[in-house]
Amino acid sequence: MTKEAPELQPVVFVIDDDPSLRNALTNLFRSVGLEAETFGSAPEFLQSELPDVPSCLVLDIRLPGPSGLDFQSTLVQENIHIPIIFMTGHGDIPMTVRALKAGAVDFLTKPFRDQDMLDAVSKAIEHDRKRREDHKAMLDLRALFDSLTPREQEVLALVAGGLLNKQIAAEIGLAEITVKIHRGHLMKKMGARSLADLVRMAEILGVRRTKP
Repeated sequence: MTKEAPELQPVVFVIDDDPSLRNALTNLFRSVGLEAETFGSAPEFLQSELPDVPSCLVLDIRLPGPSGLDFQSTLVQENIHIPIIFMTGHGDIPMTVRALKAGAVDFLTKPFRDQDMLDAVSKAIEHDRKRREDHKAMLDLRALFDSLTPREQEVLALVAGGLLNKQIAAEIGLAEITVKIHRGHLMKKMGARSLADLVRMAEILGVRRTKP
């Protein structure tokens, strides 16, 4: 569904069955230097190749076919992470609560002020940019962990569990000096500058000591 983009130029996707509103939003976003891609329905959006860049989705609640709220659930099920700004001419409190509880960034009632839309889009794109950065950092950290030998991974879990070198040596049947060597290697491979740094990495990765 995605394709690599040469530049990380943010894109705002708009799904609304009203062509005049799609055009108005496209002009609004482009007036502040944002790229915009519009769709008349949710299936049309899903069938498109989307650029792999920071983005958000401006989504109408009432659509032909699946409603905006139903489409929000579909995106969650498909593991497609994109911040959503809902817009509707018929909003009510239960609908708003449902959308926000499911992770929507904002919920705007038509007619909305241009600045309110731009503020919501700015917040949503920043949210997506941060999510992408966090995801990349996690992938990089996982790659470093995967570069460790099985023994180094075992030592890392024990270090993160609060064991001293002497205790680790006793638990896995190695000499203490050997544990120190493994620990030095794994800290270097992981790029950890301190014990606290290493423990934080293990926590992020979910690496924990397996109780004997």
